[in-house]
Amino acid sequence: MTFTPPGTIVLVDDDPVVLSATRQSLELADIAVRAFETAAEALLIIDADFNGAVITDIRMPEMDGLQLFARIRAIDPTIPVGFITGHGDVTMAVAALQDGAHDFLTKPFASAHLIASARRAIERRQLELDNRILRRQVDQEPQTSPMIGQTPVILRLVETISRIAGSEVDVLIEGETGVGKELAAIMLHRRGKRRAQPFV
Repeated sequence: MTFTPPGTIVLVDDDPVVLSATRQSLELADIAVRAFETAAEALLIIDADFNGAVITDIRMPEMDGLQLFARIRAIDPTIPVGFITGHGDVTMAVAALQDGAHDFLTKPFASAHLIASARRAIERRQLELDNRILRRQVDQEPQTSPMIGQTPVILRLVETISRIAGSEVDVLIEGETGVGKELAAIMLHRRGKRRAQPFV
């Protein structure tokens, strides 16, 4: 696996003239591009952590764009894939959109449309990867406690909160101002089944 800068477009087209022109359009818009004439070559740099998007021609020898799309979906279904299509391929491209493809561009397409589609795909992928990081942090948070202290009372409170956090019961937290009611509520939320939902 070679390093690919964040926000890279993997461009796949078996026509070297179209590939070069499309690559140039994207690079002039300051978009990083890795260009390939075969789908098999492109697959070598795509994994589940790939931080970019794919734009591919549909009609190619050996592995066509739809087969490439299926292979990418098997790696990670959230990687955005856009298609470059001829007029005869529009029906296939629309079907791919219904299966989760990002976009399709009909030849000849305006470079502004290509650039806008590429930027939307990159933003979509970045949001997905950012959300993954946040979900991992949320999953790790229940292991930490906002409670400070190692006294027997604090340790017993942390143990009690941990025990009841996973149950489906209502919890009433009472106490004087400043004793840590909000900390107890935060800890209940972090260790509970609804921790992926907003804390209210």
